[in-house]
Amino acid sequence: MQIVMFLVPLMLILVALGIGLFSWAVKNGQYDDLEGPAHRILYDDDKDMIPDEARTDKPADTPGTTQQSDDREETGTGEEKAGKE
Repeated sequence: MQIVMFLVPLMLILVALGIGLFSWAVKNGQYDDLEGPAHRILYDDDKDMIPDEARTDKPADTPGTTQQSDDREETGTGEEKAGKE
């Protein structure tokens, strides 16, 4: 029973020391990723920045695109066209 009275405080001191060393390492940047940003530049994540006219992988036309809305305006009667102008 006397060994338990010695080991419990020793364990608590070691845990506190481990937590202290870990927090010190995190604050000083020991776990920062230095190579990640250099490799991340090689990933192709700029598809949304390419204009639709220049894309080689054109997306399928979906309802509500600008081309279809223009086509709907042209199919109206002459009175509707005159009212819009």
